[in-house]
Amino acid sequence: MQRTVYTVLNDWANTAVPLIARRSSKIRASLWSSRDYSVIPTPRDRTEKEMLDRMLRVDHAGEYGANRIYAGQMAVLSRSTSGTLIQEMWDQEKKHLEKFNEILAESRVRPTALLPLWNVAGYLLGASTAMLGKEVAMACTVAVEESISEHYNSQMRTLMEEDPDRYTELLKVIKEFRDDEMEHHDIGLQHDAESVPGFWLLKNVIQLGCKAAIYASQRV
Repeated sequence: MQRTVYTVLNDWANTAVPLIARRSSKIRASLWSSRDYSVIPTPRDRTEKEMLDRMLRVDHAGEYGANRIYAGQMAVLSRSTSGTLIQEMWDQEKKHLEKFNEILAESRVRPTALLPLWNVAGYLLGASTAMLGKEVAMACTVAVEESISEHYNSQMRTLMEEDPDRYTELLKVIKEFRDDEMEHHDIGLQHDAESVPGFWLLKNVIQLGCKAAIYASQRV
């Protein structure tokens, strides 16, 4: 009996313990990797923290608003010929928002207090333009995505002037998202956005609203 117990314990030690150790090692490695990685460097002083907080807050708000716009468009056009295309663009925006949610949590940056307003305003803008036709919805997309792209470009210039090596990871994220927004902008143009009567007036009005939203989200 003692020999049997000894054999079982010895076999368990030779098989289970190494397996548990390997799994524990993998878990520790995974946890270390996730903790060690950061898109945002630790701020050197209060001035840098305030700059980064403003950037992250407004980027998060912009992606949140874009998501609500596409949600409004899909509520109206989901069964139209443009439904699949709008859904694809929306899916990319969801990934953008998810990433900024992670960055804000990691960097302990609060989102703008105006999110409830952007929730309603974004949805109404998306739904109302979609109700006027898929071309008007695309015109809205062109206007919004152009504004977001220009804002991302402005942020990239600021970070490059400050210290490109210090902000390498953040620059990668912003550039990737900027390229996605420009792709959406070009898709809108390819799908007859400019054919809408009064396109330039509509575009300017929407972009004026975007600029006001950017200004407010940075500060509130």
